[in-house]
Amino acid sequence: MSTVETLSESVGVKRACSDLSFPRSVLYRRRRHRLSPPPVGARISARRLQDEEKSAVLSCLHEERFQDCSPAEVYASLLDDGRYHCSIRTMYRLLNAQGENRERRDQLIHPPYKKPELLASGPNQLWSWDITKLRGPVKWSFYYLYVILDVFSRYVTGWMISYRETAALAKQLIENSCEKQKIVPGQLTIHADRGSSMTSKSLALLLADLGVVKTHSRPHVSDDNPFSEAHFKTMKYRPDYPDRFGSIQDARRFCQDFFPWYNHQHHHSGLRLLTPATVHYGQAAQLISKRQSVLDGAYLAHPERFVRRAPQHPSLPEAVWINPPVSNKENTP
Repeated sequence: MSTVETLSESVGVKRACSDLSFPRSVLYRRRRHRLSPPPVGARISARRLQDEEKSAVLSCLHEERFQDCSPAEVYASLLDDGRYHCSIRTMYRLLNAQGENRERRDQLIHPPYKKPELLASGPNQLWSWDITKLRGPVKWSFYYLYVILDVFSRYVTGWMISYRETAALAKQLIENSCEKQKIVPGQLTIHADRGSSMTSKSLALLLADLGVVKTHSRPHVSDDNPFSEAHFKTMKYRPDYPDRFGSIQDARRFCQDFFPWYNHQHHHSGLRLLTPATVHYGQAAQLISKRQSVLDGAYLAHPERFVRRAPQHPSLPEAVWINPPVSNKENTP
């Protein structure tokens, strides 16, 4: 027991601390946590990880299956496995301390534009589709990847690769996707930019026959179709995405691996780290409940590591906009 604690028992805490010029807050903190005096100039938090716990987190982040994953992906995968080590931010701090965290790509900042105002409150209400080029084996050779994306769930409902961009192929893909998802007249809106395939008369007639509403981006504004653009960025920044494809068969083989991963394994940041398939097929509530049980167990084991309240898994966004009106910005995910 320190001198100030001994003296406080006979003359009181206030007088003992005043006579010895000792802060009462420090005395109370020592009593509360039963800590030895901290080193000069250092403050030790009760919420800190022990050295062995830090080593366990780093070992987990260094596992082979997590080598190409962000801390958010690792965090979500561990929750699905019934494990909790620490928060996502703590993972970043540990990686920073080891010099293992850096930005891997250049970020472009686009000026704000007024974009189409489209709303989806559930799957198969709003689709976004686009075409991107995949570089072929030699200069100026390309393959064309068509992708249809559900805006609410981010689930890829259809894709195909071709040697060229044509309205006939787009028409075939959209028709097959609508049939596979059992789209009924008046249910769906499809958004796209203003490429020749998107604005073709044959495609417009097909959508009219299917009872599907079509919308388009403004001319010369690429980010009026943000969800498709973000999806292509996710694909092209994958570690196994090649600089060039040797043949169209190579491109198809890559996509046959990528799209099942994206739909069923990718923990999407816009979906509260759920997978697109989980949201698209109505399994989100069950998985969120399972993750919450893991977080509750972590809180019961170490409540001192959570500030103010027990951790709560965020709920799924109720609506997703392609650029909401100003009055609805608080509803965007």
